[in-house]
Amino acid sequence: MKEDFHWTQLLNPEFYINLEIAGHHIGIYVVLFIVFAETGLFAGFFLPGDSLLFLSGIYSETLMQELIHIENEFTNVAVLATLVGIAGIIGNVFGYWFGAKSGHFLYSKQDNFWFKKKYLIQSRLFFEKHGGRAIIFARFLPIIRTFAPIVAGIVQMPKQKFMFYNIISSFLWSFVLIFAGHYLYTYLLERNIIDLKKNIELIVIGIIVVSTAPLVINSIKNKMKARK
Repeated sequence: MKEDFHWTQLLNPEFYINLEIAGHHIGIYVVLFIVFAETGLFAGFFLPGDSLLFLSGIYSETLMQELIHIENEFTNVAVLATLVGIAGIIGNVFGYWFGAKSGHFLYSKQDNFWFKKKYLIQSRLFFEKHGGRAIIFARFLPIIRTFAPIVAGIVQMPKQKFMFYNIISSFLWSFVLIFAGHYLYTYLLERNIIDLKKNIELIVIGIIVVSTAPLVINSIKNKMKARK
């Protein structure tokens, strides 16, 4: 790591993507781990998700060059999206297993930095409202995507049904965001409109606003109903 490292860099997805150790880019491994952790470990709710995948599309060549050299641009992005999708599938499976084995313990667990009971309750209500489709919807919602598979395990959702939605949601999430990041960056750069690499902060803020808007709106609606 660089000597001028500051903890605020941990909030920037670009930091993980361009991470180097001993001259080797390890961004691809860090990205895959973060995807696994955010979708499989309840302590991973604070990690970047949507913005990380979008930026991964922009830096697809950088990420893949340490793992395998692929000359074809489309194939390079597709392989990256596939690897991320697989990491997401494995993460959800772990979350489901954890929920099935010890999920009920979480309802009596005290809040701390790594765990907030309200997120578990919000995910349960979201799951009860949308059923199996919640696994797909949750992929695009921060925090909810971390706890949805755990809740699925707690309520003993049939494994085959869970895996069906798990696989679809993982690849849909990874391919949409990674391809969007890569080709939107290419499109805007070729037309000299804007270089997204020089406006990472705006991208992160924009994605956070868009991805959290449904949760905020739903929270406001619930509060209004409660007052009535």
